[in-house]
Parts: sequence; structure tokens; C-alpha cells
Amino acid sequence: MSQRLALNYLDWGNHNAPLLFLIHGGQDHARNWDWVAQALRQDWHVICPDLRGHGDSAWSPDGSYSMPFYVADLAQLIQQSSDGPVSIAAHSLGGAIALRYAGIHPERVRKLAVIEGLGISPLDHKSEEPIADRWRTWIDERRALSARTPKRYAKLEQAYARMHAANPHLSAARAKHLTIHGVSRNEDGTFSWKFDNYVRARLPMSITDDELHELWHNVDCPVWLVHGADSWARHPGKDGRADFFKQATVTSYDRAGHWVHHDRFESFVADLQAFL
Repeated sequence: MSQRLALNYLDWGNHNAPLLFLIHGGQDHARNWDWVAQALRQDWHVICPDLRGHGDSAWSPDGSYSMPFYVADLAQLIQQSSDGPVSIAAHSLGGAIALRYAGIHPERVRKLAVIEGLGISPLDHKSEEPIADRWRTWIDERRALSARTPKRYAKLEQAYARMHAANPHLSAARAKHLTIHGVSRNEDGTFSWKFDNYVRARLPMSITDDELHELWHNVDCPVWLVHGADSWARHPGKDGRADFFKQATVTSYDRAGHWVHHDRFESFVADLQAFL
């Protein structure tokens, strides 16, 4: 339980081994890490949470999916799981959550691997909208989402095709696995994605870049920043973001998109094991 929400997580056993948390990205689920968890479970006590509003975790009744809520959920899970420092590997939104947690509680994190979790590069920043416009957009988006029903697929194969189209680097087997665990069956026999549509809403307020960089600089542990050369994300070693960390290394993988841990699985797992 966290903030009155029942949150799901997968525990891969080996409870006497050091703890490793694997945190998924937005509109995703904990089973995204199945292959990595299988590869590491002999040496680590692996825990993979479903973020609030994702996978088999509860949806927030009021659609509270801002970063502070995600960070508080992670803090609660780690507090309940361990008295000492833990290691974390995280992807995209999960990486952003883990980096903020490590900046708030640097003494609780031993190693941190982040796959494209730094957000928008300063090279891609657009001018900030006036605050009134941002709030107006947020209200309009929330209103639109209240009327939006989850898309229904008549057959599981249609959902699988959508997954594969959105992630063309995935093998057919992985795309099917992620789809099977990423959908729920509706009463009429159709299938819908498990995540809450409200996770899509852009928030009108956030911490400033200076505050975010301060949190990054607060992280004391070694940080491994992972980049996919074919991704939309910028290389953090080339745009200056890696410089905000005390101990950061950067690896960019050729022939990989945003999901490096799938696109270059063998290389990524070997490098992750070496880093940890």
C-alpha cells in the first residue's frame, strides 16, 4: 500500500541476495523486465513494481500521476523492503522517478542504471508557455480524458500488432509477451491496455531545470546512463546532462531505440551485470 493505493510488484525470490529494483516506463508494466530479471535472479533479489495506474496496480481515483506521487510510492516500497542501500535499474519514466528518489535519499541507493530517463534534452527545449496557458491546457486535457474510453481490440492479435508497430525493434516473441501481460479482457471479450488513460495528462507545473539538476548532483552513487542510438532521445554525454552527476558513465548502443534493454538485450545485460 502507498498513499491508500494497492500497488502490485513482482518478487523474483532469492531473498538473501542484495536487492535490485527494476522500474518500468510510462504506459508500460513490470513484466517488461522479465528477461532482465531472469538473467539476474541468481545473484540478486529482484523486485519489479507496477507503477500506480499501470499494470496490475490500482488506478488513482483522482488521476494523481504527478512525479511526487510516483517518487513517494517508490520510497514506500524501498522503505518496506530494505534497511540498507539498494540498487536500481530503471527505464524512461521509471528512470526519472529513480533519479529523483536518489537525489532525495542518496544514502539509500548503491548503484543506479537509467535507460533514457533524463527527459527532454536542453537542446530540444521549447520556450515555456505562460502559466495560465499551461493550466488551461491541463484542465482541457483532463476534461477530454474523462470522456475517453480505453480502446478496445476485438482480438489479441490486434493489440499485439499495435505493440509491434509502436516498438519495431522488438522481436515478435517479446511483443506478444508484453501484449499478453499488458492488456485486460473486457466483459464483452475485447481487450484493452491496462494503464489508466489519465497517465497521459501533461502537468502544468514541475520543478525547474535548476532544481532538477540540483537533485541529479545530490546523487552520490555511481550512475550509468544508457542511450539508444536510434531513439528520439539525445545522447546525455553530448548535450551536457551527464555532467550534472558526480559519478556518471554513458553508454550509447547502436541498433537500439528507446527500449535498449530489449533491442540489445545480451549486451545490455552483460554491461548491467558488470556495472552492478
